Amino acid sequence: MKKGFTLVEILIVVAIISIIATIAIPNLLRAKIQANEASAIASMKTISAACESYFSTYSSFPSNLNALGSDNPPFIDATLASGQKQGYNIILTGSTYTFTAQATPIAYRSSGKRSFYVDEQGDIRYTDLQVTGTLTRNNTLPLQ
Repeated sequence: MKKGFTLVEILIVVAIISIIATIAIPNLLRAKIQANEASAIASMKTISAACESYFSTYSSFPSNLNALGSDNPPFIDATLASGQKQGYNIILTGSTYTFTAQATPIAYRSSGKRSFYVDEQGDIRYTDLQVTGTLTRNNTLPLQ
């Protein structure tokens, strides 16, 4: 008597694996997007706090992310200062009395579904719309 699997048994196992994959993959992608968005929110909080520390030190806000990352010691880590972190592009612009930072998904609906914004007031805001230009306080909603 030969030991092994019959063709019917193998087909049943393949069908079960296919069903499990069909259920699991969308949930995995959703979890990845949520993790990227949580990282973007944390990055906005970090940038806001770093900008306030920078203002306390230099009496003006930083003009870009590089200014926050190049000090000795730096106000933010090198990964955040590079402008890309976990599926998001991050931009900071600042002047003497104001700054704005925004995080937009690198691939909309793939790496993230929301864009985030923070300014000198410290309130993190978001939009569900795909952003092609600059975010402002007026075209975002407060993060609850």
